[in-house]
Amino acid sequence: MYKYDGLVIYQNHDDEGVLEVVEEKGIRSLHFGSSSRQSSLSLHDPESLQLPYTRAMTSWLLFKETVDDALIIGLGGGSLARYLLHHFPECRLRAVEYRASVVKIARSHFGLPLDSRLKVIIDDAGSYVPQHAQACSDQYSLILVDAFDFEGMAQSIASIAFFDACKTLLKPDGLLVINLWGTESQLFSSCLHWLEQVFNDKVLVLPVRNRGNMIAIAFNQGIPQFDMKILKKRAIELEQQYQIEFPKLLKDINKHNSYSIHSVITK
Repeated sequence: MYKYDGLVIYQNHDDEGVLEVVEEKGIRSLHFGSSSRQSSLSLHDPESLQLPYTRAMTSWLLFKETVDDALIIGLGGGSLARYLLHHFPECRLRAVEYRASVVKIARSHFGLPLDSRLKVIIDDAGSYVPQHAQACSDQYSLILVDAFDFEGMAQSIASIAFFDACKTLLKPDGLLVINLWGTESQLFSSCLHWLEQVFNDKVLVLPVRNRGNMIAIAFNQGIPQFDMKILKKRAIELEQQYQIEFPKLLKDINKHNSYSIHSVITK
């Protein structure tokens, strides 16, 4: 069966809805009952990031050279988890995914490895993160939030309490990177406002070119200011190292943050 311009190689459903895996021209993608791709994997280059928004979510590398522990909210096909495991061998990962069936698909169809560095937790991040923050048992250098269902951003994480809990879980020099859906204007505005409140306006936005995604990067209080000249040089080096368009990402950050950029970057 063909769907979304590709061959459907897996189709099932759970209590949350439809799950489909579609292949087209060597690219395998996860769908939640719509044409929107939740995750994509190149069968020829499985460690690469195929979707523009996932590449944009690596923009944290402009501001942080490495990461030794990370929390991922929303596993999907596991693209970001695979990327961190591959490029940062010392990194300890914890991923929270609401749907057990999604984790199974990530293992069976998207090559998410059984790795001692990766712990996957089946839970609702909207309750797990505040509980985890209250326990204060762990802190992370990086938190990546990419929690979507077939309707859009998961409602359980759309609150100032969730972002406040994320901040509690960050180390002083930690970063929060979140994939927001810019076309949901009211929800996007609310989330951005909450982030700015929680992180004292140290928040940058990065629109994904030709897509509806909007990436937000929030900086904890221990993050120093960055020099734009140094960042431009670093972007070129990162592009050569990771084959991701970091100079374009930095250019777009500079373009779309005229109000807040001075709290993070000096020119």
